[in-house]
Amino acid sequence: MKLRIKKLRENAVIPTKATSGSAGFDLYAAIDESVKIPAGGNAVISTGIAIALPSDGYVALIFPRSGLSVKHGIGMLNSVGVIDSDYRGELSIGLINHFKTPYTIEPRERIAQLLIMPVTPALLLEVDELDDTVRGEKGFGSTGR
Repeated sequence: MKLRIKKLRENAVIPTKATSGSAGFDLYAAIDESVKIPAGGNAVISTGIAIALPSDGYVALIFPRSGLSVKHGIGMLNSVGVIDSDYRGELSIGLINHFKTPYTIEPRERIAQLLIMPVTPALLLEVDELDDTVRGEKGFGSTGR
């Protein structure tokens, strides 16, 4: 599969994989100067790139970077970003600081990761009844803590 990437800003960095076993491509901050995210605050950071998925059989998903999350409390505002196959605009990342200390995003810093996944077509069928299972309607916490 080929993923077409367009740089929209001069300071944009093409996504990279940190290792051959990495599932995701690192996305970089395409900013001209540092952006401080205060404790409990948020910011939208540009990546300076747009992508074109090869068909509607794929979706791009943007996830937080675990190192930023665990070490610095920096997550994503929407947990996971969904990039539809027909979107051609800039990828921007909404970040949130969950910690009690500010964190500064630097130009060209890795801020999120991009995964490309297949989309399984589904035909939705409205029905009057669903099949029974052992779990049934037991919801939150029904299988333990």
